[in-house]
Amino acid sequence: MMQFLLKFKLSDHLYLRDPEKSELGKAIIRNAIDLIDDIGFERFTFKKLAQKIESTETTIYRYFSSKHKLLTYILNWYWNYLEFVAKMRMQQITDATAKLKLLLEIITHNDVNSYEMQEYDLKKLHSIVISESSKSYLVKEVDEINKELVFNPLKSLCQCIGEVISEINPNFSYPKSLASTLMETAHDQQFFSEHLPKLTDNRSNTSHKAYVLAYLNVLAFSVIK
Repeated sequence: MMQFLLKFKLSDHLYLRDPEKSELGKAIIRNAIDLIDDIGFERFTFKKLAQKIESTETTIYRYFSSKHKLLTYILNWYWNYLEFVAKMRMQQITDATAKLKLLLEIITHNDVNSYEMQEYDLKKLHSIVISESSKSYLVKEVDEINKELVFNPLKSLCQCIGEVISEINPNFSYPKSLASTLMETAHDQQFFSEHLPKLTDNRSNTSHKAYVLAYLNVLAFSVIK
């Protein structure tokens, strides 16, 4: 098992005080991940988080102005992590088709390599991404929020996938659209497979992650001619 200690530079528009620069800030992030995974983003409040870390709401507000920005911070860390792993793993691969297959394994958490993060719980992060990630950008204020460049890590990961798609077929007209579709489908289909299975074709004992990976491979490679 490979263990990493990673530091990513996230947009300073997301926080008032960088949580990575203090033990309290890191505790806020770790416990926010635990709490959002446990009770969901709708029920998550700074009051509940303050109780969990045995502090005050005022303390949390010194780091984040809203729970939306805290969620987006957590998601951005995750997108950066996925891109880091993807680029590290693809260094060993020259074939573009093999690269895309690996990328699909990574975004669905089917990668055979085992990684353990010293900072945050990856399984809980993946669970949050599946159930909560769209709440970061499917908001009325998305255009204003986007001006602060807080979605750049997600865009960068999708660009990475799109570049590999273009390697496979330079004449394919929609690499970015397909990349973002694969990302969203990876989350939606896993959520549906777990909770609304009749919206999927997972009729066997196939694991949710394995089913989603199989579907994404069919979707991607039937479109990229």
